[in-house]
Amino acid sequence: MRKLMFLIPHLGIGGAERVLKNLTDGLRDYENYIVLFENVVKYNVNGELVILNSPASKNLVKKLINLPIRYYKIRKLKKEIKPYAVVSLLEPANFYNAITKLKNQKVILSLRSNYTTAFKENPYFGDNITRKILFFAYKLVFKIFYNKADYIVAISKGVALDAVRNFGISPEKVVVIYNPNPIENIEELAKEDLREWESVFEGPVIITAGRLTKQKGQWYLLRVFRQLKETYKDLKLVILGEGELKEYLVKLSEELGLRTFVWDRDSFSEDFDVYFLGFQKNPFKFIARSKLFVFPSLWEGFPNALVEAMACGVPVVSSDCRSGPREILAPNTDVEYQTEKPEFAEYGVLMPVFDVKFKSAKEPLEEKERMWVEVLDRMLRDESLRMEYSTKSKKRAEDFRIEKVIEKWMEVIG
Repeated sequence: MRKLMFLIPHLGIGGAERVLKNLTDGLRDYENYIVLFENVVKYNVNGELVILNSPASKNLVKKLINLPIRYYKIRKLKKEIKPYAVVSLLEPANFYNAITKLKNQKVILSLRSNYTTAFKENPYFGDNITRKILFFAYKLVFKIFYNKADYIVAISKGVALDAVRNFGISPEKVVVIYNPNPIENIEELAKEDLREWESVFEGPVIITAGRLTKQKGQWYLLRVFRQLKETYKDLKLVILGEGELKEYLVKLSEELGLRTFVWDRDSFSEDFDVYFLGFQKNPFKFIARSKLFVFPSLWEGFPNALVEAMACGVPVVSSDCRSGPREILAPNTDVEYQTEKPEFAEYGVLMPVFDVKFKSAKEPLEEKERMWVEVLDRMLRDESLRMEYSTKSKKRAEDFRIEKVIEKWMEVIG
């Protein structure tokens, strides 16, 4: 049995971490070793865990100290384990995988973000000057070190185009492989009993899922939902996820005059308008009972949440952000096109992307928000349209089944 090594900072709650779990579950014909920088494990993976005990640090001195230590430990592991190929996910795992490349071992880097968009908008990268410096640094690292890899797997065509055009990645090294999804498992989990939450879903529910961060744009959905409540008195909004914008979003919801439930604050009742349910081990049972899955993201790499909602048979209304939603919902269209008006695509509805700007409860709805209100109103009213998209959603989700995606990974691994 040939050996594979996977390199990732940790296995905390996140999209890349869940993808790694799905990859190791699918690659059962290999002896898998999963190397983590720090001992954070929220997913059960198929393979042996190796912890480097080298956690991330924001301190520059500690970062510099970490560099040679990680380099030495990873290179030593590669020599000892002798994997046929080493697959890395997320930065800085990709960087260390590239610079510790050994002869006769394949190095495969997984690019998971449209970095140009992220550097423009993501507050994680700091102020404008810091972002420009980091953008330049990333560009150098990608061009000099990442091109040493045997393959660079981009999780969407948009991510691939960005890497080649803006970061100097050699196009012949790039392969697009979408994220693998355990469709059968999702379908089973979707049937699980809601128990005390059942009463919330007796009327129409709009749901979204994702970390409570700037990237996900949930404040726009709250404002749109408030307008919809004028027409649909019994409509409820469920928000799954945790994150640093929790306080802002809860406050905005309350200032909009919405009765707001917060998972770690309130006692449950069915009388709330908005339900912040935090992280849910099984989000699919909530998604499957909703009328619509709404995704107001401002930027993405490849949104797993869309595919998961589609596997639950729920119609999707998503922003046409970079990158991923268009490739999922309108696969036969130009990946570089972004709509400026509602687009009822083949497998879901694509909407104009909101501006990356926080809003208050007092500000009037802007034009894009009004568009979203009109489309969601139509989707809630038109049952036949919802049923049509529900059927198409489940069909499209099959294209992202683990078994199909793993075949492409095995072609790359060899």
